[in-house]
Amino acid sequence: MKSTMMPVQLSTNQILDRAGTYFGDQNVLGRLPDRSTYRRSYREIRRRARQLAQALRDKAGIARGDPVATMSWNHAWHLESYFGIPAAGAVLHTLNLRLSPEDIAYIMDDAGDRVLIVDDVLLPVWERVSPLLRQQPRVIVVPFSGAALPAGLQSYEDFIEGDATGYRYPEQDENEAVGMCYTSGTTGRPKGVVYSHRSMVLHAITGCIPDLFALSARDQVMMVTPMFHANAWAVPFSAMMVGAGQVLPGPHLGGEDLLDLMEEGQVTMALGVPTIWMMIWQAMQKPTRERRLVKGMRMLVGGAAVPPSMIANFASHDMHIVQGWGMTETSPLGSVPVIKPKHLALPDEARHALRAMQGIATPLVEMRIVDEAAGLQPWDGKASGEVQVRGPWVTGGYHATPDDPGKFTADGWLRTGDIGTIDPDGYMHLVDRSKDMIKSGGEWISSVELENLVMGHPAVAEASVVAIAHPKWGERPLVVAVRRPGAEVDAPALREFLRPKLARFQLPDDFEWVDAIPKTGTGKFLKTRLREMYRDRVSQSPD
Repeated sequence: MKSTMMPVQLSTNQILDRAGTYFGDQNVLGRLPDRSTYRRSYREIRRRARQLAQALRDKAGIARGDPVATMSWNHAWHLESYFGIPAAGAVLHTLNLRLSPEDIAYIMDDAGDRVLIVDDVLLPVWERVSPLLRQQPRVIVVPFSGAALPAGLQSYEDFIEGDATGYRYPEQDENEAVGMCYTSGTTGRPKGVVYSHRSMVLHAITGCIPDLFALSARDQVMMVTPMFHANAWAVPFSAMMVGAGQVLPGPHLGGEDLLDLMEEGQVTMALGVPTIWMMIWQAMQKPTRERRLVKGMRMLVGGAAVPPSMIANFASHDMHIVQGWGMTETSPLGSVPVIKPKHLALPDEARHALRAMQGIATPLVEMRIVDEAAGLQPWDGKASGEVQVRGPWVTGGYHATPDDPGKFTADGWLRTGDIGTIDPDGYMHLVDRSKDMIKSGGEWISSVELENLVMGHPAVAEASVVAIAHPKWGERPLVVAVRRPGAEVDAPALREFLRPKLARFQLPDDFEWVDAIPKTGTGKFLKTRLREMYRDRVSQSPD
């Protein structure tokens, strides 16, 4: 028997048209470099995205499958690029502006970018990248600050000028490329992950379900997560699909700035890495005035483990953290803690601990735990191994290096490099990254678990843990920590705080207090840098 369903191809163009047609009055609230705000309707976004598509095709000669790069903050022009570039049949390539010029140049050369759309405030970054490229793209400058453009550069507004009413989208197969992002490159050269129209639309639909983003037309979503990082967790596509409003902070990511924008935009959901939420929490502890935030606001957190203490702190203000797990290779939704009926009667502390786990696999994603020596591991919450996944929005290879046996199993699963367990209810709990586990005297110590416990101390703003040498035990943990402003805590006091929570061999003796911990361009702790900084340090732990 054959299906009677229409063979309609999935496309992000459908999302753009739906937003402009049914939710044309919904808008984007954004902040400019001078901290003033603006609004742009979805009707305008659709019109201008189509103008961009037409200009890329007719003025820049962009053909189907050509990569077009963006180097931009979170703003309405960037959102137009999210849809206008695919509408031209091209591939949206978001560049991480926080990377080194050398890494950005490598990524652009590897992708083969034909055009670059760049903010005027980021031209100094581009000027450091340009001389390092093998091939120069055509440069289109977004007038984000409104400053006069240097001679020889073309304004985005001039470029998209023209009537695109009659513009027709190119006919494309749903499996053609729609976007690409590069991995963080913390363990080597960044690798390109290429998303399809099909994967992006399925991911957007799934992201809207109640146990994930729970998005609707009644929501206002603030994306603190950079739009250059895994497509802002693909939330712009989900928000446009259901007609949710969007709040885009631009370059202003301080705690007070974000709280002000949350209030002005009446934000119901926000997303960002834990370091962002730490800044917001610190700002909330020093209130400059009474704030009128939306009660029950959801906060989607990813990119690093979330300490249960952070979940409890925000819950006391009726702000609820939802932790997601994923990676660039998974588009990025891989798993999320789902509160099941049997959990509703649990005390708050137990539910916070549950939300601090990475949770169950999202719909359509399969997950397993594999030990290199013992093979497939049981779901007992104890047996650990590498987390491996597969699904319709999980990459099966990398751009320019499709075959990588170190990243993919023979039977087609992605090797994440994360070490975790899965309990009988299907909840995955990350123990560590495989490269970040500390082996001390034959026993494994989880750096992630130790980091979360350290950040549970009220005087600690953030902490990262790496291994350092020990003459007897091989490796011991070094805690690198940042104190909260005005707070006092020393190594002995922190060690006593940790003592009841850890086995003796897990208890650190080595501490380093710093003003800031180095991070990747996406806000993750840059442990490669920490290992380099402390490579000659020898642990003082007693024998």
